[in-house]
Amino acid sequence: MAKVNPAEFASEVRREIAKVTWPTRKETAVTTAMVFVMVVLAALFFLLVDQVLSFAVRLVLGLGG
Repeated sequence: MAKVNPAEFASEVRREIAKVTWPTRKETAVTTAMVFVMVVLAALFFLLVDQVLSFAVRLVLGLGG
């Protein structure tokens, strides 16, 4: 692996950071809201699946009332 001069390395890092397209505040807020909505939907889905499987197991094993 070739050794790189620290000043050259810092210069390359600055050039690469300048290429990054940073999201706007609105894009960040919308994306964050979408993540929270998807987490809630996934939690509700797994709650429903858990309840259905729990009911089925109790029914099969005869533990249900």
